[in-house]
Amino acid sequence: MKPFHVNVPQADLDDLRDRLHRTRWARRLPGAGWQRGVPVEYLRELAAYWADEFSWREQEARLNVFPQFTTEIDGQPIHFVHARSPEPHALPLIMTHSWPNSVAEFLDVIGPLTDPRAHGLDPAIAFHVVAPSLPGFGFSPFPEPADGPADGPVEGRPWSVARVARTWAELMSRLGYTRYGAHGNDAGALVTPQLAALDSDHVIGSHITAGLGIPTGDPAELDGATDEELAELREATGWMEGGSGYGPYLAARPQTLGHGWTDSPVAQLAYLVERFKEFDGWPGEKPDAAEPVSRDLLLTNASVYWLTATGASSSWPYYEGAAGLPIDQDVVPTGVSHGGPRVFRRIAERRNRVVHWGGHSSPSHMVAMAAPDSLVTGVRDFFALVR
Repeated sequence: MKPFHVNVPQADLDDLRDRLHRTRWARRLPGAGWQRGVPVEYLRELAAYWADEFSWREQEARLNVFPQFTTEIDGQPIHFVHARSPEPHALPLIMTHSWPNSVAEFLDVIGPLTDPRAHGLDPAIAFHVVAPSLPGFGFSPFPEPADGPADGPVEGRPWSVARVARTWAELMSRLGYTRYGAHGNDAGALVTPQLAALDSDHVIGSHITAGLGIPTGDPAELDGATDEELAELREATGWMEGGSGYGPYLAARPQTLGHGWTDSPVAQLAYLVERFKEFDGWPGEKPDAAEPVSRDLLLTNASVYWLTATGASSSWPYYEGAAGLPIDQDVVPTGVSHGGPRVFRRIAERRNRVVHWGGHSSPSHMVAMAAPDSLVTGVRDFFALVR
């Protein structure tokens, strides 16, 4: 275990600013709003803010409030936040971030989880938070082979969800944690139940924001559903229809887009923004809608990707088959904080030991960024039941 401190060279920040100022902008295509992709005017304004007003040093200092370390597991450098609670009875909790995201996702929740007393919460529920950067993401870049630039894991084995889960189990073991909880969102919601299934002797509870109980098309899943529940289901899943089709493309050709993300910060920013918007049901189509994630937090994440040159490698799990929904497992209790319609719980309970289904809502798929208080409440409520 080696201590890690985020300290980006000023030359890298100067280069980012210069590239943003020299962007060659695309012409605006006919059509209104976001239907043809990220609007030119929106992206120009956001890029200008990134170049001239956003302070990476302020966000870097926020990251460095929390102790960070690196270690090598299975040939891969792993970066992680390890924020211990002052409460002696605190439960270790490993938190896995989203895609396309980074440990910056958790900046607003680590404090209340580790030190609830300082945040006006009951100190009876507290956590030692371990928040790793997924392999190939942010501060866990793929190692460079001796004969040239990094082009993936050195030994060529894919970083499947199961391999990440085994790595997290090893990380918690190295930290001396023999009894711990797990939380995840999006990509993290794939890793978390997999970790519970693989390390059930040590994981006491699997908590995710959402993803369980989404109908697969089997008519039996909706047996007994009321008209009201079916209406809730249609409302909840309607926004999923259509979309940009990014998933099948990344599953087939992740390298192609990676060239642009690694060479142009605006290309990378446009892609990240579109994912956030698409996951949130395209709120950008409503001119008066507030952005669910603050632009500083959004740009902190974009900066992590750019400054570590991991925009391309962070997309490669799609090629390795990581896209999909969380696995079902009934060996460890499950909690879902932002689970959606009641019929989702009905379906999830067929193959999971669901002991808590929170009714929380969030204006964004990136819950920890947009609604951190609701996530803190959901995590605390679930682990109060299983600890």
